[in-house]
Amino acid sequence: MTHRILLLGGSGFVGSHLAARLVCDGHSVTVLSRQPFRHAALRVLPTLKLVAADVHDEVALSAACAQHDVVINLVGILNEAGRNGLGFRRAHTELARRVVDACRRSGVKRLLHMSALNADAAKGASYYLRSKGEAEGIVLTQAGPELKVTVFQPSVIFGVDDDLTNRFVKLLGLAPIVFPLACPDAALAPVWVEDVVEVMARAIDDRRSFGQRYQLCGPQAYTLEQLLCFIRDQRGRRTLIWRLPAWLGKLQAALLEFLPGKPFSLDNWRSLQVSSLCTSNGFAAFGVAPRALAAVAPAWLAGASARGRYDALRAAVGRN
Repeated sequence: MTHRILLLGGSGFVGSHLAARLVCDGHSVTVLSRQPFRHAALRVLPTLKLVAADVHDEVALSAACAQHDVVINLVGILNEAGRNGLGFRRAHTELARRVVDACRRSGVKRLLHMSALNADAAKGASYYLRSKGEAEGIVLTQAGPELKVTVFQPSVIFGVDDDLTNRFVKLLGLAPIVFPLACPDAALAPVWVEDVVEVMARAIDDRRSFGQRYQLCGPQAYTLEQLLCFIRDQRGRRTLIWRLPAWLGKLQAALLEFLPGKPFSLDNWRSLQVSSLCTSNGFAAFGVAPRALAAVAPAWLAGASARGRYDALRAAVGRN
């Protein structure tokens, strides 16, 4: 069945991959953006429409929802401008409430919501995780009987154009001899973006997923140190990893959050204090076998041209 889908956060990393998948499935997709001219790459998708609008504008959001039968909310931030949690609450909690209200007013019947592993409104280790937990609570308890909701809780997501592996590549370039690493024992289960969007695309019409939460993890767990070493080795570097003790790692975070772009923050540091590993992996419910980081990431970590990176990636996963 094809749908008219409103994709919030569709110009971001996961959103751009999901938009392409949804268009391939024959859906009509609308992406809202305050600056649509910055996302020209999306315009090549034949059934996708970029609309100039602010997702936080209740009038614009309601008007957009009224023209669609499925809404997917991917909006999220990893850092906020301030340090008091208000930015996270606006991006995650408050927007989730607006989306649910707009869907109910407009008669939308289906909502997919992107959360995060360890999201917990009461006990989340960071502002990020608490606000994500609050958003989950809103979409699952305030949707009402007509709006069918599914929530996804991924571990860290990687892909050819991600901000995970590529950020470490850049940081290794800035610290080629010794790399000071905070939270080296933080546990992660990196999950490939294409596997995440596969599950989301399959979930749209899957009635079994109504009202459910799905944890999404890759098949191999890494510590943050192991992940950095994997990326370092793929780049052919010999950088030494300096495992920062907890107090020094926290100090590093406190200092780096004042730099432009916040390469690392105290809230990031707090999030890394809890393991990002699944207790039950939601991929099985959709018949998807997630691919390992080591199986696909070397295609772009080797540093080839953009075209070469995508060609190598397609070859690595057997697609043509």
